[in-house]
Amino acid sequence: MRVALVCDWLTNVGGAEKVLLEMHRLFPEAPIYTSQYDPKKIDWFADADVRTGKLQKYPVGLRRFLGPLRKRYFSKLDLSDYDLIISVTGAEAKAVKSGKRLHEKGKDVKCPNGIHISYCHVPTQYYWQMYDDYVKNPGFGILNPLVRFFFRIIIGPLRRSDLKIARVPDYYITISDYAKEQILKYYKREAAVICPPVEIDSFNIKTTKKQIKKQGKAKAKKSASVERPVENYYIATSRQVNWKRLDLAIKACEMTQRHLLIIGEGAEHDKLVKLAQGSDLVKFLPLMKKEELAKYLAKAKGYLFPSLEPFGIAPVEALACGCPVIAFTEGGSREYVVDGENGVLFEEQTAKSLAEAILRFEKMKFSPEKVRESAKKFSVKRFDREVKKFVDEKTK
Repeated sequence: MRVALVCDWLTNVGGAEKVLLEMHRLFPEAPIYTSQYDPKKIDWFADADVRTGKLQKYPVGLRRFLGPLRKRYFSKLDLSDYDLIISVTGAEAKAVKSGKRLHEKGKDVKCPNGIHISYCHVPTQYYWQMYDDYVKNPGFGILNPLVRFFFRIIIGPLRRSDLKIARVPDYYITISDYAKEQILKYYKREAAVICPPVEIDSFNIKTTKKQIKKQGKAKAKKSASVERPVENYYIATSRQVNWKRLDLAIKACEMTQRHLLIIGEGAEHDKLVKLAQGSDLVKFLPLMKKEELAKYLAKAKGYLFPSLEPFGIAPVEALACGCPVIAFTEGGSREYVVDGENGVLFEEQTAKSLAEAILRFEKMKFSPEKVRESAKKFSVKRFDREVKKFVDEKTK
C-alpha cells in the first residue's frame, strides 16, 4: 500500500508535530508533503522524505497570512497515485483530494480506491471557535488594529472556503471528545476519537530507592506510593503564543506569591517577560530535550494549564512524571484530568479563577503513582494500535 503523509507546515515544535512524527514511525516509507519546512526549527524529520512546493520560498514569519495560498496548494496537490493519504491538520492540509474523490468526479487516476483519512485536531481555530479571541488579540503588536479590521472583512469568504475543503477527506479522526463536538458543530462531519500519542516512558521518572530510604521505611510500607521529592515551584511548558494564556499563569502566581517556571519559546516571549517585570517569582527557560524537561516536571508542585485546547500533550507528559495538573475545565483537559484525583479543574479562564484553584490544589494530597497511572492510557503503543485498526478497517 502506497502511503502519503500531509501536514499544514513543519516550522516549529508542538503537539501536532509529535502526532506527525508517530505517523512517520508507523509509515516510515511515506513521503511527507507540507507547505513550509524549516529543519533548523524542527529536526525530528531528518530521516524523512519531506516535500514542499512554491510556498517554501516565503518567509516563515508570513505563515499566518498564507492561509488562502495553502488552501490552493493542497487542493491542487496531485496525490492520486497513493492508496492512502493521512493528513495531520488543524488548517488547510485537509484539502488534499484522494484517488477515490477524483474518481467520483470522473477523473482517470491510478488509485481509484485511494482514500484520505484526516487526523484533524480541531476546525481551523481562528475561523471558528477561537475567532473572538483572535480578533481581540491577533498577536501582531502595533499592527493589531489593521489586522483586526481586515480579518473581520474577509472572515466570511475564509469560512466558506474552509467549509468547502472540510468536505474533502473521506474519513476523520480527532484527538478528543471536545474536538469531535467541534468538528460536528462546524463541519457537520463525524469523527472517530484517537487521543494523541504521549511518550509516557520518557517522562515516567519514578521515586528512587534512595529517596524512599530518606522518607523512611515505615512511611513507605504504610503507603502504596511514596511521596515524590517536590521543589517550591509550579511549571508551564508550551509554545509562547497568545492563545496559550500563559499570562494567566504569571498573574495567578503573582496573586498567590507562588514560584513559576515557564519553559519554551514563541512569539509572545518578550511580552510575557515584560509582564513578569523581573519578578523573583517567575523564571523562564528555553526549549530543552525531553530527558531534561522530565526532571523539571518530576520536581514541580503542579503543572499549570490555563489554555483552551482540544487536547494538550504537555499536561499528560507532566502526569507521566507524577506531577498533578491544574487545568482550565473546557476543552480536552477533561480527557485526562479528574478533579481531586490527579489534579484540579478551574471554571473560568481568568487569573483569579486559576489562583483560587492553586490554593485549593495545595489543600489536597495526590498519590504520585495514581497520577502516573492516569497517563498510561495515552501511550504511543495504544495510539499505534488504534490507528492501525482504523486504517485496516477503512482500507479493506
